[in-house]
Amino acid sequence: MGRWLWQEFDQAYSNGFAHGISGNVGETGVAGVQRQQDLDDTGWLGSKTFNTLRSARVPDGKPHAGEMAMDATAVNLINQAYAQFKGHEPAAPTKTLRQAALATAVTQLGVKESPPDSNQVKYCDWYGMTGPWCAMFTTWCYETTGDSPAFVQGSRYSYVPYIVSDARLTYHGLSTTDDPIPGDLVCYDWDWGGEYDHVGLFEKWTSSSTWTAIEGNTSTSNDSNGGQVMRRTRTLGSQGTVFVRVAEP
Repeated sequence: MGRWLWQEFDQAYSNGFAHGISGNVGETGVAGVQRQQDLDDTGWLGSKTFNTLRSARVPDGKPHAGEMAMDATAVNLINQAYAQFKGHEPAAPTKTLRQAALATAVTQLGVKESPPDSNQVKYCDWYGMTGPWCAMFTTWCYETTGDSPAFVQGSRYSYVPYIVSDARLTYHGLSTTDDPIPGDLVCYDWDWGGEYDHVGLFEKWTSSSTWTAIEGNTSTSNDSNGGQVMRRTRTLGSQGTVFVRVAEP
């Protein structure tokens, strides 16, 4: 497919082959294919990359242009790999800050404002501001767990549109993603008006279009100002949604 120079086959899945060794097209490896196809460029063969490679054809200008990029041997090998790993990245040897922040958020389930409708809650006290607190809750989860490059106590993210804007500009270790992983952020625009109203921590997919998130200042009667920490189930297409990857320290 033109993203890696031909070489003798070996069993190793090297870091260079996965992530590339330069910005030259012929040396960008699996991550280069992923960028070309608008996939997260992790270098790992997840389900979307697996399906892309199975259906890819040799590009124009290359020998055998238009033919299937994978021959029978390649198809057999990638099918074996997918059967073994099921499209998942190998488990990280240690817990990431992203995972730890989500675990912290889970311990807060059931915490409520007191008195109701007051925005009086420990996350606001810690942040140093009284007001709608879903973004302050996510900041608290990260900053009381570790030292994220994205969050700062008392500044930066008490307002959800700033999270979305900085992620789109890749500021402060934030970036948008189509494939959220546990502990990433998920921002909601309830009325599709272009201004994002609410944020939570992505927990897991429960179907191809539905996920759970741990969210502060929500309830079943008021998504954005409900006054408690809850696990909410959300669905793509029911609102504007931006998933935000949070960089590790």
